[in-house]
Amino acid sequence: MKIATWNVNGIRARQAQVLEWLERESPDVVCLQEIKAARDQVPPSLWDLDGYWTYWHGQSGYSGVAVLVRRAFHAAAPSFTHPSFDFETRVVTAEVGPLLVASIYVPNGGKDYAAKVRFLQALEAFARESASAGRPLVLCGDMNVAHTEMDVHPKERKPDALGQSSEERGLFSRLLDAGLVDVGRTLDPSNDQYFTWWAPWRSLRQRNIGWRLDYVLASPSIASRARSCPSFREIGTSDHAPVVATFA
Repeated sequence: MKIATWNVNGIRARQAQVLEWLERESPDVVCLQEIKAARDQVPPSLWDLDGYWTYWHGQSGYSGVAVLVRRAFHAAAPSFTHPSFDFETRVVTAEVGPLLVASIYVPNGGKDYAAKVRFLQALEAFARESASAGRPLVLCGDMNVAHTEMDVHPKERKPDALGQSSEERGLFSRLLDAGLVDVGRTLDPSNDQYFTWWAPWRSLRQRNIGWRLDYVLASPSIASRARSCPSFREIGTSDHAPVVATFA
């Protein structure tokens, strides 16, 4: 089973790259963020995507998430829903058999930091409810928090920067404590070059001077079957890289 996440930074600008990547990678579940398109603006080649059930939840020019589920992996159309804390088209969930998968785009916090805090707190409560119900959960997406110092290149480390503050990192830790495993870091605990986002200037991406903001977080029963979870820095022209988790 392959579960992938990618902040595409505009699905209309990146449609050819996404289609090429899907054909090559063939993920079973795909979570996209920052699609920046209302449903009627999603390119037809992706709206009616051969071999996938698709759900697009967005608005013109801002935010937005999507989930794609391979039909060969899940024969029936999944049930797509939105938790009560969804705002600005930032969350969609898909029931894939017994598994609940969520595509998440956490607010950056620059224009409304309090909204980011509330969102992360609500996400924690959502994870706790799923764990209490015994429902396997996978949260995928752009969390807009670099969880530890290792998740930021030394040249980019700023203790008070959005995404690096002690409060945000504490909220992320509480999310993990709610019954989730950071799949990428668990599989690669000492890799200080594992990044998923790079500021689009000074060739930072080419030099791999970045942050890790994109995650696959899974319930322990799912995470224990993880075999790999790399970031594909060479793929696409978004400022984020796709992350693909493979499970036995």
